[in-house]
Amino acid sequence: MLEIFFVIGFFLMLLLTDISVLGVLVVGSLAMLFAGLFVTAVKLLPWLLVALAAAWLWRAINKPTPPRSRFDSRMR
Repeated sequence: MLEIFFVIGFFLMLLLTDISVLGVLVVGSLAMLFAGLFVTAVKLLPWLLVALAAAWLWRAINKPTPPRSRFDSRMR
């Protein structure tokens, strides 16, 4: 509910400072878009760190065997 009030207040303040409605829609929409992307990235950051730690542990536990060349047995 507070988000709606923030958006309405943001648009009203842009209109009160004598910016055209088109400017309000373009600038306001872009500002809200980038703010929303930033907040989403911050909210997802802990889960990204958990996924990174899980991948690191998986690779540490399941070490791949080095590939053998088909010529190894002949080289000895």
